[in-house]
Amino acid sequence: MESLISLPVLLPLLAAGLKLAIGVRLRRLQSLISIGTLVIVVVVSVRLLIEADTRGPLVTDLGGWGAPIGICLVADRLSTLMLVVSSAVTLCVMIYAVTSAYADQELTAPMGIFHPAFLVMVAGVTDAFLTGDLFNLFVAFEMLLSGSYVLLTFGGTQSRIRAGATYTVMALTSSMLFLIALAVTYAATGTLSIAQLAERFATLPMHVQLLVELTLLLVFAIKAAMFPLSAWLPDSYPTAPTPATAVFAGLLTKVGVYSVIRLEALLFPGGPVSTMLMWVALATMLTGVFGAVAQTDIKRMLSFTLVSHIGYMVFGVALSTVLGLAGAIFYVVHHITVQTSLFLVTGLIERRTGTTSVDRLGGLMTAAPLLAVLFFVPAMNLSGIPPMSGFLGKLVLVQAGVADGSPLALTLVAGGLVTSLLTLYAMVKTWGKAFWRESPAEHPGLVVESEEATGEAAIVTTAAMPALLLGSAAALVALALSFTVLAGPLSSLAARAAGELMAREPYISAVLGRTITGSGS
Repeated sequence: MESLISLPVLLPLLAAGLKLAIGVRLRRLQSLISIGTLVIVVVVSVRLLIEADTRGPLVTDLGGWGAPIGICLVADRLSTLMLVVSSAVTLCVMIYAVTSAYADQELTAPMGIFHPAFLVMVAGVTDAFLTGDLFNLFVAFEMLLSGSYVLLTFGGTQSRIRAGATYTVMALTSSMLFLIALAVTYAATGTLSIAQLAERFATLPMHVQLLVELTLLLVFAIKAAMFPLSAWLPDSYPTAPTPATAVFAGLLTKVGVYSVIRLEALLFPGGPVSTMLMWVALATMLTGVFGAVAQTDIKRMLSFTLVSHIGYMVFGVALSTVLGLAGAIFYVVHHITVQTSLFLVTGLIERRTGTTSVDRLGGLMTAAPLLAVLFFVPAMNLSGIPPMSGFLGKLVLVQAGVADGSPLALTLVAGGLVTSLLTLYAMVKTWGKAFWRESPAEHPGLVVESEEATGEAAIVTTAAMPALLLGSAAALVALALSFTVLAGPLSSLAARAAGELMAREPYISAVLGRTITGSGS
């Protein structure tokens, strides 16, 4: 079983190399390789989740060198749960991308470029979830970022190049800070193995612990778009192609959140930074949702809600309790699927109408009722309407905050409720203008965004909507809804994952104990 752990990383990389060798030829083979690879990754991820939940953390050593000397991959409950959700999401997005390319006959850019970049990004995401070494985590971030640079500027339009420049500066800055953080960590502890760091940090002076924690937290806060380091996101994501925007929104920030969960739960449990994280969580929630309320473009509105709901996850981590951490894990899983599905549906709206500006939309409830439903359901889920998974995740976080009982935790509970109500307001306002009101154009649901700000809508000719485009978006909406039906088993798994993280010993002994046994010590 341990031999399977590396497959979610290796298979996308091998497929990307094969597709680069194929080039832009054999389009059907390109698509089959991408989709087939991601299907295998989903199957392997599910198998690893079952085994990790049954047997405990699974470990494989890369190159035959065990930790702490070598780099290992660790499949525990948290990492495998993230693998299953992320691989399912990337599979749906790839089907969407392939179908869209065939329907448009690759008018904007060749998919021979898209496929390898997407698969390299997937390999980076899976490596980040599985790695048991901080330096390999840096490598994983660089892999996913190298793929995301290409995806963000795919098509080479002026707006995408401009947004790509902002994103690239942010990413390179965070990478430089990450290298500095690794140097500080290694200088203080003599290792970058996460399991060994969990043992050694307790022996360091408090000021050294605080320096290392804040340096690493700064890096992950940028990648997770936590306040006040989130200004780059709403300007970068909305201009990218729909498949790239969807997977960015669903996964890339969650890799940063995942790293924060690992950092705080395994290396610095209950440290003095928890209070600061609570304030950061509150500021992230409120600034993001206020920005969302003010937007008139659906993509920008969703980008701000993405920032806002990162605050819920940080809230759960900052509480430093099993219940709070379980709520954060549950909410991460929920948010990956809901946010991705919303961006995919928004892409369908743009394809149907030619714009995502709510001021130029209307009548879509009549013109495209299925789109109306596909947007409404995840929008209400994100807003936390009972009994959907968004409500259940927030309920666990509220319970954890009330159980903490401190004035700051109760303030965060109140902030979370306000954020949820304002999210609902932003979603209802958007849905009402785009779908419910009468179309400002002569024909319902068909408007085009003009370069000149004339304020008048015009008719645009749109291609027929391929069934697979609707199907891939509908599949993600259904996956998010399934978390409501399976809320009991999922919340139980999240609680077990949180308990395993907070206990620390299962992870440490799986990594270091295995090495000691193998060496004959």
